[in-house]
Amino acid sequence: MQKNKRFEERLRDKERLVVKVNYYTSIFSLIFSGICFFLLDITEVIPYIFLSFGVLNLMNTFSYKYHRNLMLTYNIVSIMTLAGASVITLYSGGINSPFIFVLALIVVAGYVTTKAYGSLYLNLNLLIIVLIYSQSIADFSFVTNVVPEKSKNLFALLSVLFSVYLLGGVFGKNLLHAHHNLYKTKSELEEKILEKETLIKEVHHRVKNNLQTVSSLLSLQSRSISDKEVKNLLKSSQNRVISMAMVHEMLYMREDLSKIEYKSYVQELAEYLVRSIKGTSSNITLDIDIPDVKLNIDTAIPLGLLINETVTNALKYGIVDESKGEIHIRLRKGENNEYELNIGDNGAGFSEELTHKNSKSLGLKLIHNLARQLQGSIIRDLTKRGTYYTIKFREISDQIPSVV
Repeated sequence: MQKNKRFEERLRDKERLVVKVNYYTSIFSLIFSGICFFLLDITEVIPYIFLSFGVLNLMNTFSYKYHRNLMLTYNIVSIMTLAGASVITLYSGGINSPFIFVLALIVVAGYVTTKAYGSLYLNLNLLIIVLIYSQSIADFSFVTNVVPEKSKNLFALLSVLFSVYLLGGVFGKNLLHAHHNLYKTKSELEEKILEKETLIKEVHHRVKNNLQTVSSLLSLQSRSISDKEVKNLLKSSQNRVISMAMVHEMLYMREDLSKIEYKSYVQELAEYLVRSIKGTSSNITLDIDIPDVKLNIDTAIPLGLLINETVTNALKYGIVDESKGEIHIRLRKGENNEYELNIGDNGAGFSEELTHKNSKSLGLKLIHNLARQLQGSIIRDLTKRGTYYTIKFREISDQIPSVV
């Protein structure tokens, strides 16, 4: 909505500029026509060009109210100005005519409208000026200077005043107004962006706090439960909540609010899981090989949960008791923006016949469901000791569905 509003404002500014310039040039052309007839004693070609341009341009401006095609109106007046100014320049001294400066106004008007039109009319004007010069130095000239000798200085004065007034008084003032509006809009946009970034950071901060509150509640609940199996379920749920909270924490603590640096996230998550399950003095070695990649929240959360489940299973069932063990996590970006995650451990592993389809393990089912949620594939590597997975996926750009 804001973009549409700003676009409409810029369109109205262009509309006002074109219409205003059209009215001014039409009125000045009609006045100039009368001055040529009655004051400068110019009775050939030039006054009729001014008169024709003034009348036709007024008709062009009035017609805009019906067809509302700004580009059509602008191009009509530009072509008429180009033709009229070229003829007047030829019949008032050629390359030495002061009216030649009016041709520059068309270029300015073109760049005010669009860069493409500005370039087009710049090249046309350069070509016309070269042709006027060629005609002025030619042995045979098909035009003559119709401005009387006694009126040349006054005609030159009025031509320069006409050019300067339109360039500075009309174009300059309106360009300054448009520049002021753009600067004002830019400042407002910067303020809104800053407000939005602050709001997004606050949202991520609140989400992280809420998830940590849920984690604390699960921790408190587990203390009052003696059943070891239920206690482990609550601890697993707590770790899943923490893995999501870490994503939101990283988002509000960094400049980029849309993506997180995944290497530091996986490092923190894996170290937290080792401390949480094995304690601070464990014999677990983490081998994390992840390049400097950034992933958006729609990809980071399910991928983080997948890593959480895999590492948790390795620590609880693969590397048992106080045994030494290694956990390997490797992420690489391949062709067509596809990522490959290799994750596993050198623990005891589990039976080849046991799959997510026939297992009652929620963690195993979640690993496969999360891989599907990432719109990827998951393969278990049975050639290695322990449990190893290869997950291939692409970064998700749209909102993802629940894993349930």
